[in-house]
Amino acid sequence: MKDVWEVWTGAARERAGGRRERARLRAGVRKERGPNGLSLLPWLLMGLGALSHLLGGEAPNPWLGGLGLLAFNTLYIAIVFRAFDRRRRESPATWALLVALGTLTFALAIGYGREWLLLFPLLGLAVGAVVRGRERLRFIVFPLVAAVGAVTYWRDGWDSLGVVYGTFISVMVTAAILALDETVRELRETREELARTAVEKERLRFSRDLHDLLGHTLSVIVVKSEVVRRLAPRDLDAALAQVADIESVGRQALTEIREAVTGYREGSLATELDRARDALSTAGIEPVVRRSGPLLEPATEALLSWVVRESATNAIRHSGAARCEITLSGTAERVRLTVTDDGHGPTATGTPGSGLRGLHERLAAAGGTLDSGPAPRGGFRVTAELPVEAPVQHRGEPAE
Repeated sequence: MKDVWEVWTGAARERAGGRRERARLRAGVRKERGPNGLSLLPWLLMGLGALSHLLGGEAPNPWLGGLGLLAFNTLYIAIVFRAFDRRRRESPATWALLVALGTLTFALAIGYGREWLLLFPLLGLAVGAVVRGRERLRFIVFPLVAAVGAVTYWRDGWDSLGVVYGTFISVMVTAAILALDETVRELRETREELARTAVEKERLRFSRDLHDLLGHTLSVIVVKSEVVRRLAPRDLDAALAQVADIESVGRQALTEIREAVTGYREGSLATELDRARDALSTAGIEPVVRRSGPLLEPATEALLSWVVRESATNAIRHSGAARCEITLSGTAERVRLTVTDDGHGPTATGTPGSGLRGLHERLAAAGGTLDSGPAPRGGFRVTAELPVEAPVQHRGEPAE
């Protein structure tokens, strides 16, 4: 019981660690939100010069100028808040607002002059917030700066050419910073998605390993328990030998489950063939094992071990067979494993169960194939083919 508790608490700790990692990433995303529409509002203070010009009574048509300044601020606020929502930023309404802001800015600058020229850098901020692509900036920023330069020179001569530079810098720096921030956000979201995917893959790997391990082990334990029940009344020594086998199988299962939890289980094909032979014999099925072909890489052996385990388990649990043949052969490039029994197959419908589906995905990820179905002479056949050097599946990366 202590061993079982350690296995399951280890799995629980691993799942809890995955949950903590996802929570940490989500908290990081919330904490590092970056700039938003509010970040660009303080720059409206650059319009205080125009407001002072109005309040000082120096501007002609102050009511018209006041309405224009109010409209400018309203359009600017609407644009910068829409600029941080990609869907709204790309909408025709946002571009219409930007054109209206540009038209109003040039009208106010032409009509009122000096103090109102500082509205151009604000226009640059709005343009940079909306137009972030390099290609589009190229076609917008230079005509805009040229037009700002012409209006500035006409209204205030060379003294206000700093406004032209300020407008250019406003567009380019704002566009660069916001584009970089958007890229960082996307990368952060991608990192979170990758972490979530890794957890899901680890969960899938563990569930597959647990299904394959326990399905076979419990089948062997059930079969040997039935043998003990039959032998106990007439041959106590033989029954005790079967009980010892059950204990050995249980201990081996605990070791394999620990390895499955940590993701470092590597199957030995020779060991798995011996176990299959013993389990089939105990179940009253005659095992016939034939092995030939080249030496195999550990990754290939591990995958074929799963096929042997699952096929033998299905033969014991479902086939009702009297004979089961396991044949391993191959060339220098590919290896083939065939498991054939003379029973009626794992299901009445012939549809492969979850174990065979999982094996199919595992082998497909390693460049192999798995076919299962009725054998030509009756019974059920499972055929697996793999490259001799199957790629290694690392921890937490099961077949997709």
